[in-house]
Amino acid sequence: MDEQKKTYYIDVGTGEISQSATSSTWSYKIQATDEEIIQLRELFDQNYSTEWKNFIRAHIPFVEYHNDRDNHAYDSTIQQVYGMIHKLGDEEARNHIESMNILPKDE
Repeated sequence: MDEQKKTYYIDVGTGEISQSATSSTWSYKIQATDEEIIQLRELFDQNYSTEWKNFIRAHIPFVEYHNDRDNHAYDSTIQQVYGMIHKLGDEEARNHIESMNILPKDE
């Protein structure tokens, strides 16, 4: 049995996922199953944890950004977030993400 997709509104900056277009600001409209939303929420939660590690690391000046594995983890996860939004999003969402050139070339 195929799981029914529902419409969700996503704000990547805040990690917000909503089913209401009017309850808050949003950047992307997607169609997703409950399981896909759980996966997206897990990615947002993972990046939230990494952001705190990066905040603490930012106060240690001798670790360069390009040598910091937490920054690499954040970048990788945010790419996965945009990949999911690209896959599940409407045409406007896909076009915007493609214009950002954030996805690997094989997406």
